[in-house]
Amino acid sequence: MAFTKSEKQKMMEQYSQWLQKSQGVFMLEYSKMDMPAIDEIRAKAREAGGEVHVVKDTLIQKVLEKENYKLQKDITGTSLVGFAFTDAAAMAKVFSDLVKNEAFKIKGGFLDKNEISESQVKALASLPPLPVMRAKLLGTILAPASQLTRIIAEPGRSLAAVIQAHISKEEPTAA
Repeated sequence: MAFTKSEKQKMMEQYSQWLQKSQGVFMLEYSKMDMPAIDEIRAKAREAGGEVHVVKDTLIQKVLEKENYKLQKDITGTSLVGFAFTDAAAMAKVFSDLVKNEAFKIKGGFLDKNEISESQVKALASLPPLPVMRAKLLGTILAPASQLTRIIAEPGRSLAAVIQAHISKEEPTAA
């Protein structure tokens, strides 16, 4: 389907907005796909905090170059592009799961305007989700503080235990 120059300009502006909002961009090549499959992929992408769009390769390539993305090779073939707005690892996992189907192949992607390969996308997908990473980081940060609290409180606990033992020794003799 042919697009007019103004329609192409609008598409490029939309691509530019998506790129500016996203933490990561992932590209997938597809061969056999119907609308129910696209809708399912889009639903998974929304759960991961992003969006998936079928794009025109020449237009997205021009926008990537305009937005200073470091593009090593030309984008060819049919492209499904995922824009990760909140969690790049979750979007990479969505794309990595899609590759199990023979109709899809990861072309690569971008993380902080730097191009990443298919293997790097898969490595990113193997990372735990963002909430799990935050919980681990918080646990690591809080561990020294909780240990310090235990160390400071221990002499008081020991003294209380000695006093309690002394009190329980005296009670049977008084009765």
